[in-house]
Amino acid sequence: MIVVAIIGLLAAIAVPSFVRAREKAQQTVCIANLKAIEGVKGTWALETKRGSTDTPTDADLFGATLFMRDKPACPANGTYSLNQVDTKPACSVPTHTL
Repeated sequence: MIVVAIIGLLAAIAVPSFVRAREKAQQTVCIANLKAIEGVKGTWALETKRGSTDTPTDADLFGATLFMRDKPACPANGTYSLNQVDTKPACSVPTHTL
């Protein structure tokens, strides 16, 4: 009985740490995805002679023969908005920002 109580206490302490670690890992991956999208937007603007106020679409950036094969996905199920070339891309999850 004491052993079960000790295991329960240790689990109660460890679970929040695992949750925080998972959230931090998701945030890190999402920020890396946003940086990649930002780079692809800049390349698109240079190669297609677009201005800094132009906004690319998914069809402009993502595809087998385009700048990035697949559009990255937020690991926390957020959605990405590309925004204008001079504006950083954004994720719908509030803590995932560049």
